[in-house]
Amino acid sequence: MKSLYQVVIRPVISEKADSMREGAAVYTFEVHPDANKIEVKQAVESIFQVKVEQVRTVVVRGKIKRVGKTAGKKKNWKKAYVTLQQGHSIDLFQTA
Repeated sequence: MKSLYQVVIRPVISEKADSMREGAAVYTFEVHPDANKIEVKQAVESIFQVKVEQVRTVVVRGKIKRVGKTAGKKKNWKKAYVTLQQGHSIDLFQTA
């Protein structure tokens, strides 16, 4: 079994993720490629002390990149969209 911090790797910060977070309380995380929805839900609830309503996952395919003549490929990674229950939120940008 994976540790909670091995399941949730990092939050995804992008314009789409920001608009989803403000509009519908949907938070986006990069998760372990072998993690399932149940593991993601348990990890987010334990780490952030919130109640999760729904988890949706998607595998993001790695892009092909070129450096001169050499072509390479970035690795595939898994993204999870986590919807929180009404009244719960996660403070991703804490001010110290």
